[in-house]
Amino acid sequence: MNAIVDFLNNILWGYVLIYGLLAVGVFFTIRLGFIQFRHFGEMVRAILGARQSDKHGISPFQALCTSLASRVGTGNIAGVAVALYLGGAGAIFWMWVVALVGMATGYAESTLAQLYKVRDRKGQYRGGPAFYIAKGLKAPWAGAIFAVSLILSFGLVFNAVQANSIADAMESAFGLPKVSVGLGIAVFAGIVIFGGLRSIVRFAEFVVPFMASAYVLVALYVLAINITDVPAAFMSIIRGAFGLEEAAGGVAGSITAAMLNGIKRGLFSNEAGMGSAPNIAATATPAPHHPSSQGLVQAAGVFIDTIVICTATAIMILLSGMLEPGNGVTGIQLTQQALEMHIGSAGNYFIAIAILFFAFTSIVANYTYAENALIYLGGGNTLGITLLRLVALAMVVWGAKEAVLTVFNAADASMGLMATINLIAIVLLSGTVTKLTKDYFEQRKQGLIPTFKSADYPELDRQLDDDIWK
Repeated sequence: MNAIVDFLNNILWGYVLIYGLLAVGVFFTIRLGFIQFRHFGEMVRAILGARQSDKHGISPFQALCTSLASRVGTGNIAGVAVALYLGGAGAIFWMWVVALVGMATGYAESTLAQLYKVRDRKGQYRGGPAFYIAKGLKAPWAGAIFAVSLILSFGLVFNAVQANSIADAMESAFGLPKVSVGLGIAVFAGIVIFGGLRSIVRFAEFVVPFMASAYVLVALYVLAINITDVPAAFMSIIRGAFGLEEAAGGVAGSITAAMLNGIKRGLFSNEAGMGSAPNIAATATPAPHHPSSQGLVQAAGVFIDTIVICTATAIMILLSGMLEPGNGVTGIQLTQQALEMHIGSAGNYFIAIAILFFAFTSIVANYTYAENALIYLGGGNTLGITLLRLVALAMVVWGAKEAVLTVFNAADASMGLMATINLIAIVLLSGTVTKLTKDYFEQRKQGLIPTFKSADYPELDRQLDDDIWK
């Protein structure tokens, strides 16, 4: 089993996805006319006007906060530190690159999720890659493989990973037993999760802006007190990206190390192209009533996750001077030591609390993706949903106590499989994404509020829910 999982991960993450995700991002960037640069202002406008919802869907702002809850996790704190240690300061440059092109991918997948959404038994909007693969490509079997892979990775094992990070941080900062931490997380997560989708998104809408703002404010304070060193820190990122800066792990002048570590950690963090965020994007009532509007909102989520929050972590570490060749300090420990250097012992506690919030919100958001996949598979009844919730919470307790490498590697393999399926699907459906994008911005140019009219898309006849898009 170990050999099979390791082989799959080597193929998927060593070759297919590292280059595939980047290539698809470049493909959509070009095909959509550099949408993330030319229409960044429209993304901001989409967020500012994203409070609308109805009885069938959540608001676009709630969808953004929930997707950020999943995106912004341990990867933003521990993952950035690992990228810096293994790839040097230049890894951050490549994280920026993969985020900027990934914004186009994130736009494409969430636009498709909106277009092909349906209503579940309770009338709530549902959708995501499994749905647009089944309806748009007429390949329900591929949608089923995607859904199962998503449940295994995001719904179960990744929640154990997040709980493990919380337990480690709480034990290090406050001396709390890991099992007690795991049980506490499960209880509070259960309260949120058993409240249903609307309870989860209301929680995310309240917590995510608070936690992200607090983290960025601390980073801005660090910038302010080290203002004279900031230009040098950014120059080290640029020099390192092209092999002119030594990595802390001793990889001197390695452009490949900077590039691969930056790209890999960036993809893990922002999830663009993975097929995760579209699951919550589909549940929103778009404002304006056009699939592209939710695509624009979710593209902004990629920017916030990597360009804003990951950069905040990187700058705090680089300005601390704690990133030293061969000292072996990496991950959360490196971030904690860096912030301690800036603000004293409070830095250790702040990172522990930040991990608590970041990882906890990831747990509840990841669950919503798994629930969406279960509904696609036909398990959306009360018994199926309850069993999924109980197993997800059990994985939280288990993950807090111990980390079993094989299981986590299996989750990487399942996520790699779902990402591969999703990338193929969105490229095959790129013509539809292009037409939707052109339609949206042509209406904007005419001074109209963009509105989707299914009659303009006869090629999608019988693929869409007419009651939703009338």
